[in-house]
Amino acid sequence: MKTAEDYQNGQILLIDKPLHWSSFQAVNKLKYALINKLRLPKKFKIGHAGTLDPLATGLLLVCTGKFTKRITELQGQAKEYTGTFYIGATTPSYDLETEIDQTFPTVHIDEALIHETVKQFLGEIDQKPPIYSAIKKDGVRLYEHARAGEIIEIASRKTTIHEFEITKIALPIIDFRVVCSKGTYIRSLAYDFGKAMHSGSHLTALRRTKIGDYDVNNGVDVVQFEASLTEST
Repeated sequence: MKTAEDYQNGQILLIDKPLHWSSFQAVNKLKYALINKLRLPKKFKIGHAGTLDPLATGLLLVCTGKFTKRITELQGQAKEYTGTFYIGATTPSYDLETEIDQTFPTVHIDEALIHETVKQFLGEIDQKPPIYSAIKKDGVRLYEHARAGEIIEIASRKTTIHEFEITKIALPIIDFRVVCSKGTYIRSLAYDFGKAMHSGSHLTALRRTKIGDYDVNNGVDVVQFEASLTEST
């Protein structure tokens, strides 16, 4: 059983973030569990190495104590995701956070076109982040501009797709697995993938399965982690 000193000296916690939780909520829950059960100081350092959207589940690396210095290093590692695209419709947020705004034809889409389109997204690509994202422009987060109904020009950025595999096709649903570099938006990949097939697409499910060599199969739920802590006397 790890002690308060262990967490101060530094740990990397593999957390399986539940659906609808923000990454901030998950870290906060862990922080106060450690403070309350192990009597750690209130200024105890803890942080995550890469945000997961509330509508995504899966691996959240949480660093404690002295290991918070490793967050930048961990953020730079390749990430693996699995998930689902819905073909034939788009949403403003590129996922289920917002309602469908446009529908598109899908009669021309078959397995051959899907697999051929995948090839366009392998290697280094230009990608625009979703307007519903936490990136700041002029000091304001993009999602705040979006919710205010403002039209903002978003610059594209370079990202790398190391692997892109279609694991199941049952149109309008496509399941996939992607290994990508830091800064890749899978929501944008969903949108761009649909557009490349002369249709539309949005993300309906997303799970982060790996960060570097860290695997979600070795992760624990936030509540399970809290329950595993033994109170310090």
